[in-house]
Amino acid sequence: MNIAATIITAFISTTVGVVVTAVIARFKLGNQKHKAVENGVQSLLRAEIIRQHEKWVERGYCPVYAKDAVRREYEAYHALGGNGVITDLYNDILELPETPPKQTRKIKHRRTIKL
Repeated sequence: MNIAATIITAFISTTVGVVVTAVIARFKLGNQKHKAVENGVQSLLRAEIIRQHEKWVERGYCPVYAKDAVRREYEAYHALGGNGVITDLYNDILELPETPPKQTRKIKHRRTIKL
């Protein structure tokens, strides 16, 4: 019986070791993939905020609905660890007026010529 107990103990110890090692490896791989997805999403959000900044600054205004969309993008970007230059761009967008600037129209005056 002593040999059987030794074999069973060795088998259980080996099996537990293999299972624990596999679980740890799987967790590390899953964690790496999760981090890669976070970095990818953060990069996409960063690119979108930059694009929105270029668009609205060029137009000279940013409607409320667009500011709200940029706010949600910025909050997600910030929650994923982003910061820096994007914060400045975000603040630039928020400072823009919400309606387009009034455009002045050049009206051509017609001359009346007497015959």
